[in-house]
Amino acid sequence: MVRFLLPVLLCGALLLSACDQDETIRNVDLSKRKQIQTQRELDSLTYACLPQYSHRVSYARHHRLVAYLSEKTELPIRQIFPDTFEEHVQMVGEGKIDISFSNPLVYTRIADQYQARAFARIVEKNGSPTFRGQIICRADNKAIETIQDCKNKDWMAVAPTSAAGYLFALDHFLAHGISREDFRSIRFAHGPGGKQENVVQAVYLGEVDIGSIREGTLELVRDRVDLDAIRVLDNTQRFPSWLYAAGKRLDPDVAEKIKQALLELDADDPAHREILERAHFQGIIPASDPDFDPIRELTRKVEVMPRD
Repeated sequence: MVRFLLPVLLCGALLLSACDQDETIRNVDLSKRKQIQTQRELDSLTYACLPQYSHRVSYARHHRLVAYLSEKTELPIRQIFPDTFEEHVQMVGEGKIDISFSNPLVYTRIADQYQARAFARIVEKNGSPTFRGQIICRADNKAIETIQDCKNKDWMAVAPTSAAGYLFALDHFLAHGISREDFRSIRFAHGPGGKQENVVQAVYLGEVDIGSIREGTLELVRDRVDLDAIRVLDNTQRFPSWLYAAGKRLDPDVAEKIKQALLELDADDPAHREILERAHFQGIIPASDPDFDPIRELTRKVEVMPRD
């Protein structure tokens, strides 16, 4: 028995001796970890959608398009998923997003602050290169029949940087003589991605009186919400549609290759039609920075950020 104990005691003594060599004990916080990227990831171009919907929806809509671009341009491209609108903006600023698909409001920010360059924009499923917002309420809310009835009500918008989900609606209210101070409260949807769906859910559950969303969102939540319980109170003005922009580190020649690949998507080609339908586009057209000056004018006219 002693024969077996001696090695154990000897190892213990050596460990104690090692701990006595004036070494300080370091506490390791395992919650703070850094993602180690492979060389393939570091060499890949990054494609990111502004997270108006959940990451699951963004992936389902865009992964075929990303695969098409990679094959067509012979460039490695991978889709990444910012959690919030602000994180998307920050990642463009840090050079972590090469191909940004965003609303025109966020585009004007990343263009003016971080030298992003618009090169294409989408044609909506309805055939228009523009889009709009919708103001919704519960169908059985008898206290809200007209836009004027929104005064002194609780409003949930998508995010302060949402175009159709906030800015367009705010402009619409102001055009009807309703200022932010006329609402009982203005709240923004929480959580990573999925904010459009969250607004619809909040209205459906009666957590707020009205909500502002992008046109087309209701169809997306048909399997989760009884749309007969939701009423579109009004539609906003139309503005230039969502767009593709090149991040500041993307070589202009590479951006041109990606642009040409996008412009070659043809709805009459069955393979291309499936890609476009999954992305909820009818097509893609060229774009340049001046196309979005109406958004800049709108943000100058409307104070975007809400009051405290």
